[in-house]
Amino acid sequence: MRILFVHQNFPGQFKHLAPALAAQPANEVVALSIRATPHQQGIRILNYQPARGTTPNIHPWVADFETQTIRGDAAFKAALKLKEDGFTPDIIIAHPGWGESLFLKDVWPTAKLGMYCEFFYHSHGHDVGFDPEFPTPNIDNVCRLRLKNVNNLVHFQIADAGISPTHWQASTFPDPFRQKISVIHDGIDTQLIQPNKNATLTLNNHLVLSQKDEIITFVNRNLEPYRGYHTFMRALPTILAQRPNARVIIVGGDDVSYGQRPANGQTWRSLFFDEVKNTLDCSRVHFVGRIPYPYFVSLLQLSSLHIYLTYPFVLSWSLLEAMSAGCCILASDTQPLHEAIMHNETGRLINFFDVNALANEVNTLLDDPTERARLGRQAREFAINNYDLTTRCLPKQIAWATQLNNS
Repeated sequence: MRILFVHQNFPGQFKHLAPALAAQPANEVVALSIRATPHQQGIRILNYQPARGTTPNIHPWVADFETQTIRGDAAFKAALKLKEDGFTPDIIIAHPGWGESLFLKDVWPTAKLGMYCEFFYHSHGHDVGFDPEFPTPNIDNVCRLRLKNVNNLVHFQIADAGISPTHWQASTFPDPFRQKISVIHDGIDTQLIQPNKNATLTLNNHLVLSQKDEIITFVNRNLEPYRGYHTFMRALPTILAQRPNARVIIVGGDDVSYGQRPANGQTWRSLFFDEVKNTLDCSRVHFVGRIPYPYFVSLLQLSSLHIYLTYPFVLSWSLLEAMSAGCCILASDTQPLHEAIMHNETGRLINFFDVNALANEVNTLLDDPTERARLGRQAREFAINNYDLTTRCLPKQIAWATQLNNS
């Protein structure tokens, strides 16, 4: 096959699939990316740059789609050059979220297009309106969200198939396109991420942590309400009062990945830390920011209890990585979790908003190492059986790409 991958931050979700297809001698793999990406063996990576920015003072409801159109235009021109150079893909595998794949089938009408289906926006019943503390700013937001899906809707007309990492994320897409989506997770390397009783981690160049310590872990890409950071911080005073020897390791940046930014130039991290800091033993709360992946794996391996909270939104890789590491998981009872965390089987579930329930369940689990070990073993077993990269997900992804070519 001749395969074109399209992702503004390549490889993104294709970090396993693209190299696996490139490793097959008969395949030729090219990638389009807006970011200057390091060379990957067997993959020719081409960069493109938008020729202009978004129009000043454009109507805010259509700003997203204009940006996607601008990027689609840049990718379209790069594709024309690629075609002139003699490359015609059999299949195009794209993350459509930024618009780059909007016009590629106008360059190569016979190519099959498979799109990564991450999330379809809804004005009710999913992430928007879920948290009463952060209500939808105004009714106009419903209109904005409707137009935010224009990019998806245009892709539905041209895409031949979709791939989505979870059943719940696939369920957010409307019929009839939902019927074209295969549910295959990106995959977790369960051999790399496995329990290690000898794991250690050094904080601040002097504090060495191991499994002998009582470690509570909380991981987000960025610390924000979408991932329950506010609920977690409000539970910390009670948690630390109940657990005088516990340390809390919080991984995540100060930016915003999802939802609105806080007012007045604040960060969500500082806003909710400031809310409780006078009632905390701050010497036992460690904000480590974003850390290199090997340190992240070590942190999971020495975690006594891993907490993961989320709105009804995209499921984080970090949750499944924690399961693979054999962590005992305490998670929010929200829909995306239900595929991975079965209450009292692969973890425990609590109400997303119930600060007291969170604190009390932390205390209960930390008092019961036998139960934590049982839940951690079953979490890892579930991760291996359902999300393992080598034996489950990657073979299914390759078969999906092959089927796309043959469709």
